[in-house]
Amino acid sequence: MKNIKHLINTKGFTLIEVMLAMAVFAIAGVALLGVADNNYRHISHLEEQMFANWVASNQLVEVSLDKTWPPKNNRKGQVEMAGRTWYWQQKVIKTTNKEMRSVVIEVRLDEDEELVTASAMTYLAQDKP
Repeated sequence: MKNIKHLINTKGFTLIEVMLAMAVFAIAGVALLGVADNNYRHISHLEEQMFANWVASNQLVEVSLDKTWPPKNNRKGQVEMAGRTWYWQQKVIKTTNKEMRSVVIEVRLDEDEELVTASAMTYLAQDKP
């Protein structure tokens, strides 16, 4: 009889043990969700930066292929890439050398956005005849 009472008393968890285990798992779950959300936001931001840099690089290639001198300042345009519309602006900056110009391409997701998503710069030299 003593063995049966001992088995009954030691079988299972108490209510406090179950609640403590649930609290630990709940805290771990909330922490995991926070990490996953943070990771998703960072990946989305990196993806956005990558596509914006591609748009800027493509525009710099177009500028370098264009033979007009000096390059036109404050050109603007939009490009479709990765299912989004990207707005770019070209800025031409004079250098100390009259035969060279600095060209900066700024890319934004919104046309009226002040912050630049990506920016790329190159130098162009005037072709000598």
